[in-house]
Amino acid sequence: MDKSEQGILGSIPVQALSLSLTRSAIKMEHSSSWRIDKTNSVHDLVICLTGRAEYEIEGERVVMEPGCAMLIEANTRFVGQALSRELYTGVAQHFTLDVFGRIDMISQMEKRRWVMMPRWHMLEPLVRHFRETVPLSSTTLVQHHQFMVFLIDFLETAFIGWRQQKQAPVDNPDALSLAIMVAASQIAAEPLDDEIVEKSLTATPYNPDYFRRMFRKQVGLTPAKYQEFKRMERAMGLLAGGSSVKKTAELVGYSDSYYFSRMFRQYIGVSPAGYKAAERRNRDGQFPRGEEDGQVNYPKINRTQPSLQDLQMADKLSHD
Repeated sequence: MDKSEQGILGSIPVQALSLSLTRSAIKMEHSSSWRIDKTNSVHDLVICLTGRAEYEIEGERVVMEPGCAMLIEANTRFVGQALSRELYTGVAQHFTLDVFGRIDMISQMEKRRWVMMPRWHMLEPLVRHFRETVPLSSTTLVQHHQFMVFLIDFLETAFIGWRQQKQAPVDNPDALSLAIMVAASQIAAEPLDDEIVEKSLTATPYNPDYFRRMFRKQVGLTPAKYQEFKRMERAMGLLAGGSSVKKTAELVGYSDSYYFSRMFRQYIGVSPAGYKAAERRNRDGQFPRGEEDGQVNYPKINRTQPSLQDLQMADKLSHD
């Protein structure tokens, strides 16, 4: 089945992630005689703009060319050399990416060491601008946001899967919340996979019944209902794009369009036909009173429990 447009980080609350640029970006500009043999204490994302270079990392050979990006994890030795007469240029950014300020997010992922950036035609001008404008000795707010665009694009392309979660004490809130976020991300990324809930539960080191209860407490829905909700979000996009109710039902995994319509109303708060009509009115500029911006706010998850963001913010405050 097709994957959702939502990426691997889509279900992770913004407040849970902490990006830190540990130094200003390195403006790479290396001649054909360039050599390096180094180990960094933090992660390093390298993006090539011109020229070619070869790296050896843990026995793997990586050739960098324009449009290639490579992530060298913290405390990993790398040996590199230029391969072309043309200057080897690009950017290298040292960073950390933590969950709740205490768990390294990068170490939780299985991923390719390097990739060709799939949207390079769009990213190249931004990478060049980033390289030309970063300060020599400090980091800025703009620099953080620009780099996050590069990092997310790399992770979305290089991602293979989440590493097996280690067994942790039940009373460890960080480990439990990380496991819930990983499971939610897996479900959100593949909501049309009938086996994704079972796969995500099997991958956690917790008792399945206990994990379901904690998932519902933090997310607001059980894993199965969260998957159903994510299917409805996919359906919203299909309906807004002109797909019929019957065709949309089939595309999101429902053989009975009447049952699909009932579920859609339950989760979204309006029938599929009503949603299509509202989207059509919005495109024509016919906004209901009080909604002049054209954005109808449909109900989503009705939480009776605190959200994951609320829980983690309270947890963070309790540790400060």
